[in-house]
Amino acid sequence: MQTDFNFRLRQVFFLIVVIAFAITIFHQLYVFFPGFLGALTLYILCRKYYVILTQKKNWNKSLTALLFMVLFMACIVAPIYVSLQMIFSKVEMILKDPDQINHAIDAVSKQLREWTGQDLLTKEATSNIGKKAGGFIPGVLNSSAMMLGNLLMILFLAYFMFLNGQTIERVLHRLIPLNSRNIDLLADETVSMVRANAIGIPLVSLIQGLVAVIGYWIFGVKDFILLGLITGFFAFFPVVGTAVIWLPIVIFMFSKGDSGKAIGLAIYCLVAVGNIDYLARVTLLKKVGNVHPVTTILGLIVGLRLFGFWGFIFGPLMISLLLLFIKIYKTEFGDPPAEKKVGTAG
Repeated sequence: MQTDFNFRLRQVFFLIVVIAFAITIFHQLYVFFPGFLGALTLYILCRKYYVILTQKKNWNKSLTALLFMVLFMACIVAPIYVSLQMIFSKVEMILKDPDQINHAIDAVSKQLREWTGQDLLTKEATSNIGKKAGGFIPGVLNSSAMMLGNLLMILFLAYFMFLNGQTIERVLHRLIPLNSRNIDLLADETVSMVRANAIGIPLVSLIQGLVAVIGYWIFGVKDFILLGLITGFFAFFPVVGTAVIWLPIVIFMFSKGDSGKAIGLAIYCLVAVGNIDYLARVTLLKKVGNVHPVTTILGLIVGLRLFGFWGFIFGPLMISLLLLFIKIYKTEFGDPPAEKKVGTAG
């Protein structure tokens, strides 16, 4: 009895030491946690093709992993970098000459006052735009530095995940305290959710951004490419996302006297930009997995607070995983099957 107690005591003490070390390490590496999630996402999305190329086609494993890294940089990182450069250059121009943005805000405020009779954008709310933007830039630069660090972490970790992925999967299969059926369910559902969040949500935003670019170009909006990119970015936020950008543009066009173009752009954005989201979800996204708008909204709130920019992808994924864990818990630890209850009663 005493021996068993000593064994349990040593076991608990050792577990406390291990958990303390794990918490300390995680706390210090937390800023790179999005990089780990990004690497895991990249591995899950490309695993099938990596296995085909290395096992069926007998490609070199290291070179194939490097090929996926290059494709990731070319297809994902390069477009994001170009977009951010465009935005930063425009912000820099605004900081040098803030009067242009002040004039635009004043024009929108005046137009709203004419329509509603209320001063919705007061001088106090719109003053010192340059100072507010100037205070925002250091945070943006700091966020950019963190994004770069997490990008390097994605490339570093994903490379070794590709090389040792199957070994890691076997170890996880032994360590996860679930039956084999639920482990397979967890794996299948995780792949589906990662595909839906990492491809589906950005794809909808990209489509809405491209449709917005076309509309801005047709109706003569200045900087239509940049504004289309920003519109696509705000498409991450369901329901009213894109209207945050195109509605002020329409009001500004009214204030300049371009009523015909303003009405045309408003109709275009309501019909095309607003409904392309629904069309994409019922067509393209059915093939990669769809994400409910409520999951997206809650996930964005959680993800942006936890991971910053990367939260647009991983926030909704966390909500989806929570729902999956609840489902697995119910099947793993819920009530026993009905036939077992009948047998016991008999």
